[in-house]
Amino acid sequence: MDFEDSPEEAAFRAKARAFLDANAERRKPGEVEGYRRGQDAPGAMERAKDFQRRKYEAGFVGIHWPKEWGGQGGSQIEYVIYNQEEAKYDVLTGLFGIGIGLSMPTICTWGTAEQREQFVKKTMRGELVWCQLFSEPGGGSDLAALRTRAEKQGDEWVINGQKIWNSGAHYSDFGILVARSNPDLPKHEGLSFFILDMKTPGVEIRPIKQVSGSSHFNEVFFTNVRIPDSRRVGPVGAGWKVALTTLMNERHGMRDAPGPDVAELFRLAEAVELEDGPAIDNTAVQEKLAEFYVRTQGLKFTKFRGMTALSRGQTPGPESSIIKVVAANKLQDILSYGLDMIGMAGPTMGDEMPVAGIFEEALLYSPALRLAGGTDEIMKNIIAERVLGQPQDPRVDKGVPWRDVPTGPRAGKA
Repeated sequence: MDFEDSPEEAAFRAKARAFLDANAERRKPGEVEGYRRGQDAPGAMERAKDFQRRKYEAGFVGIHWPKEWGGQGGSQIEYVIYNQEEAKYDVLTGLFGIGIGLSMPTICTWGTAEQREQFVKKTMRGELVWCQLFSEPGGGSDLAALRTRAEKQGDEWVINGQKIWNSGAHYSDFGILVARSNPDLPKHEGLSFFILDMKTPGVEIRPIKQVSGSSHFNEVFFTNVRIPDSRRVGPVGAGWKVALTTLMNERHGMRDAPGPDVAELFRLAEAVELEDGPAIDNTAVQEKLAEFYVRTQGLKFTKFRGMTALSRGQTPGPESSIIKVVAANKLQDILSYGLDMIGMAGPTMGDEMPVAGIFEEALLYSPALRLAGGTDEIMKNIIAERVLGQPQDPRVDKGVPWRDVPTGPRAGKA
């Protein structure tokens, strides 16, 4: 592994820092990135869009995209370097992650020239916000088991069904939607992919109240929603292939789990008093701190291996698939131990708590990180099958027309 920037990478990093210093504020000591209701604060959307516009005009959006997509034609490592630097600043860019990280690469890969002209530049500038309409209540992590129907009527598609766990749907302008267009084909073959205007009549959005107090997830219902065929992305019936492009970009864009890490755990140990003195001086606490430090370093160097490959113009290896499942579980373990250290006051949230209460709040949103973007079980299956070369699990629905696949409480019974 190479831990040093090349001269060209160092120059790009300096350029990124200069832009961020001029347009954003550095995070204060102890502040961490996370799902802390920032997008719901008064004026947050306007500030986020203003920063995104300036970021686009400075050439830091679509850094690694080809120029024919409207990108900068830069390298993957430049994209990584910019994100490393931006993470040190107090900016709200998550609003645009689905649009820029998932929707636009999919549209640029599969969409028409008219679709690229209509959506790409406006999305990169922060003028449009997107959501992802994939998961369904009865499908679990099996995306191809979706039941939302798309029926062709003239030059339009009529959509009926329901999606769930749709981050940001309540403030999004558009969504990318996968629906079943042909139930007579096997489940992976009868899907089609669409661009949906979220203000279309028949779209009902219901925010889901989370235990952390935020409501960034939603369930979305479709009742005779009409989508023009010009908003279909890719051929009819190719929805699974198009969706794989989205999912691969989602996997590639995954970073470490946001929230408190070892540095914050050390600060907490310095602030908490145990019966025998400061927690940081307790040998049992020191052993746990050392354990978490080792796990964090292992994860860090795994990411560095991928970054080194990018820097050399190579494709990162299969070790990148491991990052999410390890990071999300490590975060929960660190949070749980931190609250154990605090003791009976652990469930209390607020700035008066040690380390500004970030452990208490983060523990409430951390389970979602083991579900979003693929559950632990799905990620482990991917690692087993595609990294270790293990055989796939048996599938009773393989090659069976969708309308003949058993569903409901009697599915799978003799």
